[in-house]
Amino acid sequence: MPEQNSDSKRTHKIRIITNMLTTALKLWLRAQVSQVAQIEVEIRASDRQLLSGKVPWVSIFASHAVYQGLHIGQIQLVAENIQVNIGSVIKGQPLRLLETVPVVGELIVEEKDLNHSLSSELLSGALNDVLVKLLPEQCAKTKSIAWQKIILENNQIILSGILTSEGKPTPVEICTGLDLISGHELQLAPLQIKYNMGTLAQSNHEYNFNLGSDVDIQELTLIPGKLMCRGRINVIP
Repeated sequence: MPEQNSDSKRTHKIRIITNMLTTALKLWLRAQVSQVAQIEVEIRASDRQLLSGKVPWVSIFASHAVYQGLHIGQIQLVAENIQVNIGSVIKGQPLRLLETVPVVGELIVEEKDLNHSLSSELLSGALNDVLVKLLPEQCAKTKSIAWQKIILENNQIILSGILTSEGKPTPVEICTGLDLISGHELQLAPLQIKYNMGTLAQSNHEYNFNLGSDVDIQELTLIPGKLMCRGRINVIP
């Protein structure tokens, strides 16, 4: 009987730690985003692993999240071999990652989400970098760029915006294909640029963009109104 009571107490203690860790993960995830409609967390770990702060497997699902101004319709993530500050979590302190965590996931972003994200520094900055690379001479004279619309088609993106140079607004439209040439490199081609209502350039020249060694995209799909991505990214503490 005493042995059964001991096992029962240990099981109860582990259940409490699991619940605390799940809650701490949800709070940590919510702290990363300014808005989210739903977060689901599933943890798989043994008693000994939990007590040492090691979590071998975690599944995270989130919908309608906003991260630094980026609107994300749906994201499914799986992380393995996570080391967290479990002692501090038990004491009621915030969860903190102790080591870099590789995260595998699937991401779905709809066209409306991208258009809602146009004002974010992350997306507008990335689009500005693309435009500077494609139109270096025009952008050298530009004081500001206001992106207005993104349209997603089959393997194609259409970007439209307004360039302001010396107080004069000039419309610009970029139509390009988007291909994945390696886990961390994207390619824009073929390319058509309309500047000030006229076709400025049309070329099969390829423009490559490096996303960094912490990114490994395995699949990137563009269909009308939706972008789907599957791959891995390293989350650094």
